[in-house]
Amino acid sequence: ASPHEVYEMLMDSKKHAKFTRRRRANISRKVGGKISAYDGYITGENVELVEDKKIVQLWRGSDWPEGVLSKATFSLKKVKGGTKLTFTQTGVPDEQHASIKQGWIDFYWKPMKEMLGG
Repeated sequence: ASPHEVYEMLMDSKKHAKFTRRRRANISRKVGGKISAYDGYITGENVELVEDKKIVQLWRGSDWPEGVLSKATFSLKKVKGGTKLTFTQTGVPDEQHASIKQGWIDFYWKPMKEMLGG
């Protein structure tokens, strides 16, 4: 898939909800705009947006300690045959680390790849 297609999967509310197999996602397309994904389990806001290249968001799970935010960074680079997505997330509470790590694989990377035909 192209960087644009991957960017749209992450930033378009309807596409985001569809590939994560959830009823709703509300993703603002503005820096400082609010985000909500995974039927409200994840909330946060956009910190930096470079269309088709980079998304930086503050994320938190609804079951995390109050005030705890993580920083999720998605970097997209066009490569032969598609897109290289480099992802980092910092600030996840220690007790949530394993489940969040597996959640990215099971509920984001695998279904996104399937939906994009990869």
